[in-house]
Amino acid sequence: MDFGLFVNDIEKNGWNVFGTEVYQDGTLIHTWGDTRDGLHELYSATKTVLSVAFGIVYDRGLIGLDDPILKYISVPAKPGWEKITLRRLLTMSVSGLPFRAEGDNWIEFSLNCDVDPDERGFNYSNICTYLTGVALTNVLGSDLGRFIEDEILVPLDIMDYEYSRSPEGYFYGASGMKMTVHDLSKFGLLLMNEGVYEGRRIVSAEYVKMATSVQQMNREGGYGFYVWKYRDGYSINGKCKQKCYVLPSRGIIVTYLSHIDDDSHDLLNSMEKHILGIS
Repeated sequence: MDFGLFVNDIEKNGWNVFGTEVYQDGTLIHTWGDTRDGLHELYSATKTVLSVAFGIVYDRGLIGLDDPILKYISVPAKPGWEKITLRRLLTMSVSGLPFRAEGDNWIEFSLNCDVDPDERGFNYSNICTYLTGVALTNVLGSDLGRFIEDEILVPLDIMDYEYSRSPEGYFYGASGMKMTVHDLSKFGLLLMNEGVYEGRRIVSAEYVKMATSVQQMNREGGYGFYVWKYRDGYSINGKCKQKCYVLPSRGIIVTYLSHIDDDSHDLLNSMEKHILGIS
């Protein structure tokens, strides 16, 4: 591992990386840039936060993976939705959905989309995460954003953050959170430690194992419950290269937040070469 060469690549190439951290066996061993002060957009890395929230509610026996979404959202829906389960939403395996909801009533828009309940291919859509968040809100009977603050962010000692809401006021779990690099790393630590952070259990090991295992195949190698497969581990991903890579077999976590709005793999290749030793 040569962290210095990774940083050198970032600086030499002018990659717009805000900050990066590397953990080995739970200990922060390398850090560069703004990792603890600036709040940066997580984009779809927000989905993993929602996954943890789902896991907590699931652990309490309040919601089931194979329950239909319409059990928790009492709104008229197009035919086919009665067969769409929460597991399908968590794994992005609902065919026919557009990428995001539109208009002022996202529930109505979403449940009026045509879906094919028998087609289980990977279809990445923010609507899946949004509806999961609505279901959690209805199950809890209280604000999901506040629940996440109390049950996840405070136990992780995350005090500075932002999140967004839908037009109807629901916590928007598909995107919209802002966090520091250091605090995103805590989600990697939580998952690597099977739901425990600094000795406190936040979510069950059973749920973490499901969430970080391949539940739905895709061209990237697989998807869990709002967590991506990465080599022999998994990753938390957001657009513009927001990443937290977790490799439990090696005890390594690599986190960086960036704003690189292209499809290049240069930053990833450099990280793999200099941090993971993969050429």
